[in-house]
Order: sequence, then C-alpha cells, then structure tokens
Amino acid sequence: MLQLTGAAAIAGLAGCTGTGDGAGSEATPTEGEHHDETGREHHDEAGTDENGHDHDDGAPQEPSATATVSMRTEGSGQHYAPHVVWIEPGGTVTWALESGSHDVTAYHPDNDGPLRIPDAADSWNSELLSDEGATFERTFEMEGVYDYFCTPHEAVGMVGTVIVGEPDAHGQPGLEAPDSSLPEGARFGLADLNGTVSEALEDSH
Repeated sequence: MLQLTGAAAIAGLAGCTGTGDGAGSEATPTEGEHHDETGREHHDEAGTDENGHDHDDGAPQEPSATATVSMRTEGSGQHYAPHVVWIEPGGTVTWALESGSHDVTAYHPDNDGPLRIPDAADSWNSELLSDEGATFERTFEMEGVYDYFCTPHEAVGMVGTVIVGEPDAHGQPGLEAPDSSLPEGARFGLADLNGTVSEALEDSH
C-alpha cells in the first residue's frame, strides 16, 4: 500500500546535469572507476564527487522499523540521502523532498527498467514531488534488496537502495551487476551501492 502525502507536481522536470543514456555501451563500472568529465559524477580518492555526493557513504549497521530519506538538489548535483537504508520486514521508508523536483521509482520492467527488486515484490512509482516538504511513503513486507531511481535524474546517478530484513545476498536481483542498457551515471551509482549493501549483509550473517 502506497501513501503519498504532500503536494506533487507533474509539470516541469528538474534539469539534468548530464546527457547520454549509455544504451548499448559495454562499459562496466569497476572498483575505483567513476564518472567522467562529461557532466556525470567524478569521485575522488575518498569516494566523493565534486558535488559532495558519495554513494559509498557507509553500510547501515542494523535494520530499523522506519527510515527517512531526503531528496536533494545541491548545486548541479541531485541525490538521495542516505543512499542505503535498512529496515525490518513490515517497516516503512519515507522519502522527503528537501530541494529540487524528484520522484522515487523502482527498478522493474513495469517502469521500463531492469528488475532490481525481489522477483515477487510489487513495483512502485511515485509522482514527481516539487513542493519542499512533500513526502512519499512505502511499506516493505518482503525481505530483499530494492534498488530505485529518480526518473528525471537517473542519468546523473540519482539512485538508492532499501534493504529489507536479512536476506541472503545470493540471488538478489538488486545485487547483480548493473545492466549495460542503463545510463552510465546509474551504472556507476548502482555498482557503488552494491558494495555498501554487500558489506551490510555480510556483517549481519
């Protein structure tokens, strides 16, 4: 059951800071390799890009009953913070708009993307939120790893992950290597998040 609160605006997508959909590219993110100078993110040795955006911002320590994720536009960068949250089965995640215009969309064929949530889980796609303070909530019943993205800012790597319960990391679509059809920014972001999620799950088993 989805609950959408706050005002949501459909008109006027926030401007993306990069172009190029990466379709057909065979490039695969590797450890230590990040975005190039074409407007996509470039991480320094500490893992932080020029906008202060760090996908690898540390693995959560344990699941909680609820989690809140802010959606931000900071300078020319757009991102979720934190990038990875960990909740108990039946827990709720609230995405709160801090700045810019953003949405929350599951990686799922229903949303014209690859499957990066559990096979039997329902997809979701929020409306575009444009009013500061607007929120979107979702309750997650099924254990697993759930990857999601911001529709207007996927190309610049605005992606995030929800871990639910303590699933076996093996066989999770959300921990597969990012599909080559995804935009380059999303591929690099998801590769970074895979490492964070794997670290959290390895520590819990």
